[in-house]
Amino acid sequence: MTDFQTEKSLVRDYYAALDAPDADLNAVMNQYISADYLWRGFHPFNEQTSGADVATKFWHPLRQSLTHLQRRQDIFMAGANTLDHGGTWVVSMGHLMGLFDHAWLGIRPTGKMAFLRYCEFNRVENGKITETAMFFDIPHLMIQAGQNPFPPQTGAHNIQCGPQTHTGLMFDAQDPAEGEKTLAAVDYMVSDIKTWKGGREEPLVDELRRSWNEDMIWWGPAGIGATYTIERYAEQHSGPFRAGFKDRIFNGHICRMAEGEFGGFFGWPNLTLEPTGGFMGMPATHKPADMRVIDVYRRGGDKLTENWIFIDLLHFWNQQGLDVLGRLPTARD
Repeated sequence: MTDFQTEKSLVRDYYAALDAPDADLNAVMNQYISADYLWRGFHPFNEQTSGADVATKFWHPLRQSLTHLQRRQDIFMAGANTLDHGGTWVVSMGHLMGLFDHAWLGIRPTGKMAFLRYCEFNRVENGKITETAMFFDIPHLMIQAGQNPFPPQTGAHNIQCGPQTHTGLMFDAQDPAEGEKTLAAVDYMVSDIKTWKGGREEPLVDELRRSWNEDMIWWGPAGIGATYTIERYAEQHSGPFRAGFKDRIFNGHICRMAEGEFGGFFGWPNLTLEPTGGFMGMPATHKPADMRVIDVYRRGGDKLTENWIFIDLLHFWNQQGLDVLGRLPTARD
C-alpha cells in the first residue's frame, strides 16, 4: 500500500516551477511532462498531445492575460484509480487568480482581479506526468468581465468556496480507511443515480437522501449555479436537469479515486444527453450531445455533503450549434 507522497511531491514541485513569475514554461514541461503526454482541457483547447503544445496554446496566453498569476488551492489529494484505466492520480482544485489585463479567448479584460476556477487530475508514472484532465470554468470568467453568455441561472453563482472544514489540502499521508469510506459513498451515489431512466416513482428528494446529507452544497458551474440543501438542490438543479433531457447515456469515467474525506472522478465524456428544452433557458434541439464533467466530493459521516462540479458547457452547447466564444465582440486590450 502506498501513501502517494512521492506523486504528491512531484506535482507540488511541478506547480512551484510552473507558477514561478519568471518560469521558462518549455523547460518546465520538459522536466515534468512525459514524451507521450495526453492533456484533456475544456473547449476550445480540447485534447493536446505534448507539454509544448499545452504551454504554447494554454499557459502562455493565459499568463499574458491574467498577469501576476497565482494558484489558490482548496483541495489537493492523491489516490489509486479504481477503474480499468488505472494509474496513480494527483488532484488539485481551486482558482487561478490574476489581474485581467489583456483579452483571453475574446473575453474583454477588466484590469481587476479575476478568478479562473479549475480542477486538474494528473496521472504520475515513473517520475513524470503522463496524463492530465484540466477543467476550468470559462463562463465564470466571462461573468466577471460583464459578458454573461447564458440566461439567468436556476442556482446562485457568487463565489465558489472551498470545503467548509478547510481540510482539503492533504499534503501529508491520510488514513486509507477514510478514503475507502469516501469511495464507497461516491460509488453508491453513482450506482444509484444510474437507475434514473427519465422517470421515477419516488420523490426526487427521497432518492437524493440515500446519498446526501440534508445540508449538502452543490457547487455548480457558471450557467447553472450553486445550491444548498437537498430540497433546494432538487428544485434548483437536479429536477430541472432531469426535466430538460431525455435518452441519458452514461459513458463511464476514466478516473475515480478518493483520499481522506474527499474523492472525485472525470469522464471524457461522462454523459450523452438529448435536450428537450428548458435546461439553462435553451430551446429543444433533439440532438444528442456529450458532457465532459469533473466531480469532486467531500464526505460527511457516511454520506456526501459537498460537491464541486466542472461541466464543459461551451463544448456541450457548441455541439448544439451555439458557439459561445464565437459570438463575442472583438475584445480590445
